[in-house]
Amino acid sequence: MHGSDTHAHQHARPEHARPAPREAGFSLLRLSVAQRLGYVAIALVLIWGGVYWALS
Repeated sequence: MHGSDTHAHQHARPEHARPAPREAGFSLLRLSVAQRLGYVAIALVLIWGGVYWALS
């Protein structure tokens, strides 16, 4: 019974195709070393600025 139509088989249709891949969002792993160090420096300045402000 392999040739009979008892088993419905559907092929992929265009409306069921995968959506187009989106652009990747922000990722620290994609930044250069200089950019990563810059963001770390900004974070440290903000953190220590907050500590200094809280203790003063």
